[in-house]
Formats: sequence, C-alpha cells, structure tokens
Amino acid sequence: MTDLTNVTLTPGPHGGDAHRIAQALDVDPSSFLDLSASLNPVAPDVEALVALHLDSLRRYPDADEAQRLLAQTIGVEPERLLLTNGGAEAISLLAQEIDGHVHEPEFSLHPRGPNSAPLWRSNPHNPSGLLAAPDEHAGVWDEAFFPLAAGQWTRGDESALAVVGSLTKLFACPGLRLGYVIAAPDLIDRLKARQPHWSVGSLALAVLPKLLTDADLTRWRDEIALLRRELAEVLESHGLTPLPSDANFLLCEAPVALRHDLIGQGIVVRDCSSFGLPGHVRIAVPDRRGIERLGNALTLVVQL
Repeated sequence: MTDLTNVTLTPGPHGGDAHRIAQALDVDPSSFLDLSASLNPVAPDVEALVALHLDSLRRYPDADEAQRLLAQTIGVEPERLLLTNGGAEAISLLAQEIDGHVHEPEFSLHPRGPNSAPLWRSNPHNPSGLLAAPDEHAGVWDEAFFPLAAGQWTRGDESALAVVGSLTKLFACPGLRLGYVIAAPDLIDRLKARQPHWSVGSLALAVLPKLLTDADLTRWRDEIALLRRELAEVLESHGLTPLPSDANFLLCEAPVALRHDLIGQGIVVRDCSSFGLPGHVRIAVPDRRGIERLGNALTLVVQL
C-alpha cells in the first residue's frame, strides 16, 4: 500500500490520471491500474504494431490514404469524413464552426453555448454509459464509445449535423491521437480549413490500416459485456451499486474516500465531480486480471 500522507491527489478533468498521480507519488506509472481512462480492454497489441512502423517518423504525414480507408471501413463517402488529432481535435474543430449546447451531465469538452445552438450528446452517454434510444436525436453525436457498446461503427442518424469519434478509445492507444468527424462535405471542407497542417502524425497514420483490419467490433462488444457484468458483480459484492450501462465503464455512487483509498492500492478510478456528480466514480471495464486486482483492493478498503 502506498503512503498518501501529505500528497495532493486532485482529480484531472478528463480521467487518465494514473501517470500524473504516479509522478506525484514518485512511483513507477506502470505499477498503477488506471480505471479512470475508459479504453478497450480487449484491444490488439498496439505497441507491437507501432514497433513495426517506426520508420514513418522520418516522413511528413500524408493522411489521404488512411482517411480513405477509415471512411470505407465506417461506410461513408470519403468526402464526408475528416481524420483528426484525437477526438479532442474533432470536438474542438466542430465546436468552433457550429457551437453547441448540452443537457447535463455531459462530457466536459462539449461546447456549452446557447440553447439555440445544436444539441451535443455522447452515445453511449458519458458518464452513465447508456445507449440512446432509437427515437432520440441530436445535432451532434459523440460516438467515442459507440463501437464498443453497439458493435457497429456508427448509429447512422441522418438528421444529425455531425458525428465525432475517437479511435484512441477503440484501440486503447490515446497517445497516438486518432479521431474523426463525419458530416456533410461542405461542413467537412470548413473544418479542414480550420485544421492545422500535418495534424495527425505519421506514426498514427502508418498503423491505422492494420488497426482497421484487426477491428472486430461485434466480438469486442460481446467480450466487454461479459467483463462489465463481472465488474458489476465485484462492485456489488463490496456493497457498491453500479448503474446500468452499455459502455466499457460503470458509473457508481461511492464514498468520498474511495478514490483516495484505491490510489493507495495502486488503482485510479474517475472522480465524477467534473460531471457535476460529486460522490460518484466512473470505473473503466478492465480485463479479468484487472477485475481481480480491483476486487482484492476493494476487500482491503471498503467496509460493508
């Protein structure tokens, strides 16, 4: 157990806090289980794939072919898709162009503009994890977690102005920064005009074709559903009550001290205060080894 005396562990606004916390504690970041970042727990080995493409670092990026392949894989015309430097750039470019508003709680990077602006919605909802009903609509869908929840690339809401997505969630590689926007060609052209040159790096572009070939959305959805059920059972066995979810994470009301106590055991969960939900945590679905480790930690820190 790590001694947390006199260490400030303020949660970050977007999760993925393990590396920063490890630095504050002067411990090896790889010793932490980061359940504050909701990544695909059954993704292929991206590190091994990246190692095969290090020569791409000596080239300037050319996104045309990777963008064409992604559009083909998703099933949209190439002129309707823009590859971006992660989902964050996709959101930023689109928000600058059309603004937007949300119904809280909602992902903090979405614009909080006037109600006359388009409605932005994450699907599945972040942080609850529930998929939108077929009769629900939005101006912009954020489908960062949709493939892992639904087993398909996109909802296909023709009434929406745009869809934003995050391949870094899907392939568990947030350091590569791969996202996209799907919209009408004229809107895509306007977003391109805002996007900096060489926005997506050569290494990310080089590995994307193989990542797309290896994607198995239906299998991943089904495997994550099983892991999510096992995670829920572990939480419930320790007196916690996770809410229903379709995503690769669970929202759970929890004692204020839980996040702090789990950090002492080398596990980080997402504090949901930035969603306006104090007293709640969002817990990413890990693999079975991670579920076992979390269960052991909860046995030490949770008093039933």
